[in-house]
Amino acid sequence: MQDELTQQVCAWLEGQQQAMQDCLEALVNIDSNSYDKAGTDAVADLITQWLEQDGIMVIRHQRPDSGDILEAHLGGTGQGHVLLMGHRDTVFPTGTVAGRGYTQQDNIGFGPGVADMKSGLVMNCFVMRALSHLPTCPLPVRALFTADEEIGSPDGRAFIEAAAQGARVALNVEPGRVSGNVVTGRKGGAGFLIEVTGKAAHSGVSHADGASAIETIARKIIKLHALTDYEAGITTNVGTITGGVSRNTVAPFASAQLDTRFVTTAQRDQLYKAIEAIIAEPDVPGTLAIIEQTSEFYPLEARMSSALFELYQVQAKAIGFAVDGEFTGGCSDAGWTASLGIPTLCGLGPVGAKMHTDEEYCLLDTLVPRTQALAATLLNLHDVSFASAR
Repeated sequence: MQDELTQQVCAWLEGQQQAMQDCLEALVNIDSNSYDKAGTDAVADLITQWLEQDGIMVIRHQRPDSGDILEAHLGGTGQGHVLLMGHRDTVFPTGTVAGRGYTQQDNIGFGPGVADMKSGLVMNCFVMRALSHLPTCPLPVRALFTADEEIGSPDGRAFIEAAAQGARVALNVEPGRVSGNVVTGRKGGAGFLIEVTGKAAHSGVSHADGASAIETIARKIIKLHALTDYEAGITTNVGTITGGVSRNTVAPFASAQLDTRFVTTAQRDQLYKAIEAIIAEPDVPGTLAIIEQTSEFYPLEARMSSALFELYQVQAKAIGFAVDGEFTGGCSDAGWTASLGIPTLCGLGPVGAKMHTDEEYCLLDTLVPRTQALAATLLNLHDVSFASAR
């Protein structure tokens, strides 16, 4: 049984299917690669226009080298607010839209970023708009629209952590799973660049005078890959290697890029120590290895989402769809808020699949009900105690 405010919001959203599809098409038809500041800012311009038309306050943080950060506020600025999260960037290079813009076939929308996560951006806009149509917004709500999640949120992380201060919960609209589920747990992950210097020598005339950086990095890769523990959910993967001058030269330099995934922050700390120890080992005399962390996401541990998910599940059932929770190895900005002790739920966006590919799609008939469920969840937070998550 929905209360009066929830009924009002859900009733308004019920009539917004076409409007949401139109907004989705507009966003998808803007190239917004993580490194395309003009594109991500163009997406921000549209979002700002839509929100301000309904009298919603939007704060724009100008960023010199990456997409600007948007914050939208309703219901005051006090603590205990609800934080809605979404990123405007996609993985697709600038120019993709010209050859492959938004298209629609029956109930399916296609296009670069249609699921990950421009449909989620539309969803957050319409949650805010629905709440703005109430006589008063019953609780403070803040929506944050960042622009660099696909490259690890190097600029956005600080804004996420600042916006999360004092938040009661965080709700992230990454795409719903193809199963229809939301995400109750995510792995954390980090990227590293390993660089090795050695000593060049002719491989036939003076082999013994050289010190092979490639041999060193090869030995370290074997040790790094041995840290993988499938049962624990830990993986390590060197995805690229480069190095050397020529076939008949002992390699004076080499580099590799390492990807790591983990389920808990405790695993993260242990894994980082193990990696540092491997890099410090003198595998080949005369070589030196250094490592630099290039990206990181914290994990969303299941304990941080459990109470919030139970509330969402109840609200979804009242709206008319069943949903379960799901764990994924992919990372997201939800890890930043969860790591601060804030109850966090992810994968709340419309259902989509084949993200980061030319076949990416969104199921359009999930736009309205998923938006209703999100709005209903935040309007009924008073029914849940989150003390156990902190």
